[in-house]
Amino acid sequence: MFAVMKTGGKQYKVQSGDVLRVEKLAADAGETVQFNDILMLGGDSVTLGSPLVAGAAVQAEVVDQIKGEKLIHFVKRRRKHGSQRTKGHRQQLTLVKVTDILSSGADKSGVKAAVGAGGQGLGADRIATNRAEQADMKSRVAKGETAKPVAEAGVAEGAADDLTQINGVGPAAAKKLAEAGITTFAQLAAVDADTFEATKVKPEWVEQAKELAAAK
Repeated sequence: MFAVMKTGGKQYKVQSGDVLRVEKLAADAGETVQFNDILMLGGDSVTLGSPLVAGAAVQAEVVDQIKGEKLIHFVKRRRKHGSQRTKGHRQQLTLVKVTDILSSGADKSGVKAAVGAGGQGLGADRIATNRAEQADMKSRVAKGETAKPVAEAGVAEGAADDLTQINGVGPAAAKKLAEAGITTFAQLAAVDADTFEATKVKPEWVEQAKELAAAK
């Protein structure tokens, strides 16, 4: 039997005994985790999910927490003298070994669900809360209101940072961030670029904000 599962935004075709490198999971070596997002089961017969196969799961043992190959990211902007940047990155990964494929009864297995470690391990409840807050921000902006007064957002008057110091953030982008309640490097550093919906936030902005906040 094989299964097609989804984790970390990627799809994997797996069989019992396979060893995979997946996006980092919130689990320690030796733990058993369960992937519940199963798109397809195959074998003697094929079961397609709509979008997921109900009750199916893939169980795996966490072998180790590792890092991927080093990637070099180089950016040079034309017609901007001295505007170039080299940045190295090694993606954090989890090495897992598939131990079992369940076609049913996954909800009663009692095995810990495989949860990604991105966003500091935010749980579903916290993500839902963030999205509710972001929807409220959008509603305020649509009505011509600011998302939150600076003082209400926990930032003292006059304590806002110059977000245009971040490469790629111009006056227009800084204004949109302020309307979304982000006026300091620390606030931008705490944003999850993948789930933040109030305005466009790039991952590299968040990384630069962390560096600038730490340097203050």
